[in-house]
Amino acid sequence: MKAPNEGGRARRALLRRPLAAGVVPLRRLDRWQAETLREQLADLYVESSHAKPGEEYRGREEFLRRLAADVRRPGFDMVIAQGTSLVGCAFGFPLARDGSWWQEFTGPLPENLEQLTASGHVFACAELMIHPHEHDRDLGLRLQDGLLAHQDASLGVTKLDRADAATCAAFFAGGWIEIGVSGGNGEGGEATPQTAPTRLRWLAVRLDARTRQNPDGLENNARSQPPEGSAAAQ
Repeated sequence: MKAPNEGGRARRALLRRPLAAGVVPLRRLDRWQAETLREQLADLYVESSHAKPGEEYRGREEFLRRLAADVRRPGFDMVIAQGTSLVGCAFGFPLARDGSWWQEFTGPLPENLEQLTASGHVFACAELMIHPHEHDRDLGLRLQDGLLAHQDASLGVTKLDRADAATCAAFFAGGWIEIGVSGGNGEGGEATPQTAPTRLRWLAVRLDARTRQNPDGLENNARSQPPEGSAAAQ
């Protein structure tokens, strides 16, 4: 049996704080519910991705293929922000212990990441989407918090398109740090078939240390609340 995750407990306690007026509520979805919203999620992906003209359809289909695969992963979890319409979403899953998620990482993987992955203590945030016209400036942070607060993991990881400045900024605001860049030319190594010509940013955040002692942690996020219907809301 795993030891209790103190960082997770702290995050869940913080998420019980009430919402400020006008802030979009969050809701946790299981994999079946996520599949029923696949078309709306794909629309949100296109609207938030700033795809070039003519590339929207291809990007939408690629997202739907990724979503169909991800919802079947053990431990899949999703949190959405929905008022009168769907304006935000974050989803992810625990990394497989075989390390396959790191195949695109260029260069040697830090030893602690290998160890944590092999022990099943790493959770990947696969997607964070926010409608470009949403006015809730803290929505990116709240979606991260709502997703990660319930994970029995020591580390959160994600990989982002380096050109997606808005999403990168949302993760950096949540205390994530960059652990590597791969693909493209120069920095991080040569391009590979999987990454060319895009450069990927690899980010990580500790989930067991974001407590009162850490000023960059969730203790300062006064607008968070648990997704409706979640255990933390009881």
